[in-house]
Amino acid sequence: MIDSHIHLDKYKDLEITTILTDVDWLEAMLSVSTDLQSCLRNLELSRKDQKVKPAFGFHPEQSLPTEIELNKLLEWITKYRTEMIAVGEVGLPYYMRMDQKVSKAQYGQYIDLLEMFIQLARQWDKPIVLHAVYDDAPIVCDLLEKHSMKNAHFHWFKGDTKTMERMIRNGYSISITPEIVYKEKIQRLIEAYPLELIMVETDGPWPFEGPFTGKMTHPKMMKESILSIAKIKNLPETEVADRILEHTKSFYRI
Repeated sequence: MIDSHIHLDKYKDLEITTILTDVDWLEAMLSVSTDLQSCLRNLELSRKDQKVKPAFGFHPEQSLPTEIELNKLLEWITKYRTEMIAVGEVGLPYYMRMDQKVSKAQYGQYIDLLEMFIQLARQWDKPIVLHAVYDDAPIVCDLLEKHSMKNAHFHWFKGDTKTMERMIRNGYSISITPEIVYKEKIQRLIEAYPLELIMVETDGPWPFEGPFTGKMTHPKMMKESILSIAKIKNLPETEVADRILEHTKSFYRI
């Protein structure tokens, strides 16, 4: 399996060691970045273990970077772009907006920032990892279509049927967390989404509920996700695992 979305840099050092020494069955993990320090850490981790595939970007669920901070980040990413597997995690601040922490003017700046990252991904021929849920997702689809960006990965996607159908038509990929084991809305999403566009992820160290309550988020939880997808798709577990693995390898050129 491949963990298509994890924040490995956010784990404690001992937890990282535990994960990296306990995943013989794991082909790779895509460790996404949230800011410049996160990029630096993920690059360091990838140089220590070839299973760690870093993505560089700026997570939208935080205050906008200053001009100086953004310039430093872009200069650094440009310098090390050959060592990154994708641009990410980037997107729009849905949850901050719902908490009224983002003004209309600021939201426009987040859109501009995302568009810039989409243009860079297109220019550098890199996939893009997106944080884009609910009513932010159609705006992101608009930007992707505007720049003819096909290699788009909507991680932990949540949204309406109309947007989902648009994403399927455009060939955009989604990834599913262990939440699928106990959340009916995610199960319905997987029922409708084509298997050839699905990946699995943990989004660790984000914690999960249900059978995972109180447990450190670990890539091995994806085994339960695969089992749930197999039941929903009425396919053998091994076939689902193989097809998801092949799609993820092809998408990220692993």
